Parts: sequence; C-alpha cells; structure tokens
Amino acid sequence: MAASPGASWISPRSDGVRLTVRVTPRAARSGIAGIAADADGRSYLAVRVTAPPEAGKANAEVIKLLAKRLGLAASGLHLVSGASARRKVVQVDGRPDEIGARLRAMLIPE
Repeated sequence: MAASPGASWISPRSDGVRLTVRVTPRAARSGIAGIAADADGRSYLAVRVTAPPEAGKANAEVIKLLAKRLGLAASGLHLVSGASARRKVVQVDGRPDEIGARLRAMLIPE
C-alpha cells in the first residue's frame, strides 16, 4: 500500500484543502492507513472505520476521525462528494499551508 505521497490526493483551495479518501467500513479498528493508489494510479488517503456503511454512520466516523487526527473541530470538515461510495472527497476548512503541515504530521509514524 506504499504509494508515493504525491499531491493527487490533496487539492489546496482558497478556503482550505480537499482530500480524496477511500473508506473501509466495518474495520476491526478505526485509523488512517496512509497513502495508497488505485489501479489507475490515482492516490488517496486510506481510512478505516468501525462503523457500518448505513445511514451515514461511516461518513460521520470518517469526519470525526480526520478532525481528531488533524486537531480540528469536526464542524470544519465537510463531505463534498461520495456519500454512498467508498471513495470520497472531504473539504477541510482553514489555511491550506497550516492544514498541509497538519496532514504531514498526521502521516509520519509515531
């Protein structure tokens, strides 16, 4: 799963950044699995959540997990697309340079 951490999974915008994530619901543990790439070479942030993919439960857990790992309020993260798909786009509101630094820190193994 070790794809190069290319910038195709993150898109800076004037009001924050957009992240392409791929969600694995009903995982044994919730967490960030790192950067991966699909068969077409498009990279994404791999996220695992314990919630089932029903009634928006997995989506809510993705937002909560990302907010916690980034040290931001969950109200600053919004699902832009992919509500019923495994691949989603999440908007993170804030300064793009600050969010980028938090993302880099989040991906460095402790």
